[in-house]
Amino acid sequence: MKRFLYSFLEVVEVALIAVISVFLVRTFLVQPFLVSGESMAPNFSNGDYLLVDELTYYFRTPGRGEVAVFRYPSGNGSTYFIKRVIGLPGEKVKISDGKVYIFNQDNPQGFLLEEDYLSPRAVTTGDAEFKIDGENYFVLGDNRSYSFDSRSWGLLNKKEIVGLARLRLWPLAHMKAFAAPQY
Repeated sequence: MKRFLYSFLEVVEVALIAVISVFLVRTFLVQPFLVSGESMAPNFSNGDYLLVDELTYYFRTPGRGEVAVFRYPSGNGSTYFIKRVIGLPGEKVKISDGKVYIFNQDNPQGFLLEEDYLSPRAVTTGDAEFKIDGENYFVLGDNRSYSFDSRSWGLLNKKEIVGLARLRLWPLAHMKAFAAPQY
């Protein structure tokens, strides 16, 4: 009987450690995310299963070109979006003639944003300027014609960002780790 009790307690201990470990990893390090919709096509498709790095943005700010998962700014906190970071705090983003221009301290005259991750046929619709202040970011979907993004609802505050898309696990044929484009 004593042997059974020790074995049972050992199983309970292992199970408890496993549950606590999963809780800590899921809460503070990595979160699963299921892509819903086609606003990030062709790079991310409806049904893609991603792992989101929740730790990186505690140590640094989001960078241009990175794909962020965040709570929809005008929602109740239960709706999550995935978009690409385009404009950074202190910059001005100008959309004109289907292209995106960035104005900042290093480039007061502005520069055309080269977006190699977009389809060659992609056109950024709208003609507008956005001044980014505070801890806000300007985000766009890769499928520019069909994306509900900062052009529609405005700037994204850093506190709404959950994390950085790091790894696509599903579908298996398209498994991939993601790195930010270099600018």
